[in-house]
Amino acid sequence: MDPSLRNRQRDSQRPPLGCKRILIIDDDDGIRDLVAIALEALAGWQVLQAASGAAGVSLARSAQPDAILLDLIMPGQDGLTTFQQLQAEAQTCTIATIFLTGTTSHPEQQLLVLGCAGLIAKPFEVMELAQQICSLLDWADPQFQ
Repeated sequence: MDPSLRNRQRDSQRPPLGCKRILIIDDDDGIRDLVAIALEALAGWQVLQAASGAAGVSLARSAQPDAILLDLIMPGQDGLTTFQQLQAEAQTCTIATIFLTGTTSHPEQQLLVLGCAGLIAKPFEVMELAQQICSLLDWADPQFQ
C-alpha cells in the first residue's frame, strides 16, 4: 500500500483537532455505553471501548488516546494489573488514567501514589462526567470551548 494513503487512512481515524479521544476499559457493557454516549454527546469527544484489560492495553497502544477511564474490578485481568501494564510500556505510560470504581477496597490516596490521575466513584453523575474528567486532568471544560 502507498505510504501516503496509509497516513491518510490513519489521519481519517483521528478525531478533529481539539477533540479528545478517551478509552473506556470496563467489563460492563452498560457502563461503557453510558460513558460513550455521555462523552460523545455532551463533550464532543471520541470514545473508544474495550471490554477487558488485555483488549484495553492493546487498544491503548494502537489508538494512543488522550486519557483512559479504567474499571478497577474486572474478571481476569483487573484494573490494577491493567494499569501496571500500561505504566510499564513506553507507548502507553504517559496516557493519563482515571480509575472508575464502585468499591472502597483501594483508597484513593493509594491509587494516586501508583500514578493514576484520579478516581471517579460509581455510580457517577452522567451529566457531570466530562466536567469531572476535565477537572482531574486540568483540561479546559468542553462546555466553554
